[in-house]
Amino acid sequence: MNLDNKKKRTLKSQAHHLKVMIQVGQHGVSESLVTEANNTLNTHELIKVQVQSDDRDERKAIANMLAAKTHAHIIQHIGKTVVLYRENKDKP
Repeated sequence: MNLDNKKKRTLKSQAHHLKVMIQVGQHGVSESLVTEANNTLNTHELIKVQVQSDDRDERKAIANMLAAKTHAHIIQHIGKTVVLYRENKDKP
């Protein structure tokens, strides 16, 4: 599913008030982290993830890897915070 700009703007505004739900630490994107992200995306659809790396390229790579493994879209990436979205077909 491709997201148009209007949908992304709406999701960004909804994510603004969210708290960080998942933190990626020194162990990177592990299987347990992917499982937790999948469970959280199933429940909330829109989540904030904080990546604890100081290297900008590494943060971007981690965000892309997590999005690919969870089949989610990166809505926004500012500093160490990434907003992920995956539509839940079971939820109305």
